[in-house]
Amino acid sequence: MTSSGTRPGRVRPWAVGLGALCGLSAAYALLPLDFFGPERPVHGWLVLLALLALVAVLLLRQITQVLLDRHDTRPGLVIPVLMWFTVLVFAAAYLSLAKQPGQFAGLHTRVDALYFTVVSLATIGYGDIVPTGQSARLVVIAQVGYALVFLTAAATALSRRIRGRLTGRPEHTDGG
Repeated sequence: MTSSGTRPGRVRPWAVGLGALCGLSAAYALLPLDFFGPERPVHGWLVLLALLALVAVLLLRQITQVLLDRHDTRPGLVIPVLMWFTVLVFAAAYLSLAKQPGQFAGLHTRVDALYFTVVSLATIGYGDIVPTGQSARLVVIAQVGYALVFLTAAATALSRRIRGRLTGRPEHTDGG
């Protein structure tokens, strides 16, 4: 044991989470997304739906573990990574849709797509990037619904876990 109370050579959980966030960001920045362009719309839709379903299942698992008060889990590590992955999935979808004429005004780069995703998630809507096509608007509607259901529930579960850890007792939803 070291003076900080950890074993030598042991990777700290926050480092794993940070590494996952950086890895996902690098994948978004570097992976070719041309496969999902206008030439293969079915592939794009199927991948989008599959990834969102996978993240939903993983988020629900974390939420359940928090509600069951399982202390052997790390929702503080997993939930933020899944939330960031969701943002990147929608950003990639918007970038792919922007390649189709008439779907977006003002969305040209990966940064634009990421920016639009975060602005939409925060419900700010500056108006500098606008979904003009029906498919783009459908994905924005899906993002808003997905965020309201899954990301809000995950953030609530995470804050419940943190509150319970800080106070030394689990939070209960029965009002007492």
